[in-house]
Amino acid sequence: MSETTVAIAQGFAASQAASTRQTLQTAMVKQQATSDQALVDMLQQSAESQKATLAAGQGQNVDILA
Repeated sequence: MSETTVAIAQGFAASQAASTRQTLQTAMVKQQATSDQALVDMLQQSAESQKATLAAGQGQNVDILA
């Protein structure tokens, strides 16, 4: 093979590697976002559940300056 052909092949291989890396990074970010959202949902449900078990009037914001 000529040097030009080798250079083209190397450039193509590098381009494919970069594309694959970017695709994997995007998938990982999406997976992390999904995981984070699931955690937020769980924490919100927990907070709502705890608030529901409080006696009437408890769990409300209190103005300590009043």
